[in-house]
Amino acid sequence: MDPLERYGEIADDLAAQNAEVELGQMMGMPALKAGGKMIGGFSRSEGAMVFKLPDEEIRGRALALAGAHLFDPAGGRPMKEWVAVPAEHADEWSSLAQQALKLRAG
Repeated sequence: MDPLERYGEIADDLAAQNAEVELGQMMGMPALKAGGKMIGGFSRSEGAMVFKLPDEEIRGRALALAGAHLFDPAGGRPMKEWVAVPAEHADEWSSLAQQALKLRAG
């Protein structure tokens, strides 16, 4: 399946199950927002889904996936709580999106 299509399925599912989740655009990419704040999105240039994971342990597990790295949307300044997870791990995206939502909720 195309990575952007997979992102779309996950985004639609998350929004359908959680009234606070909105789909939109932020940082020049498709975005998942909760409470007006971005919790995830899809980097077209990397073909990867990105997640805001403020919990160090959860972020560490995501970064342990082969090819995953801190997201650097502008080049040169990675965002410390954001992880880009490549399409080869698309089977992990839904779980990571749920984690990002839970972490946002506190």
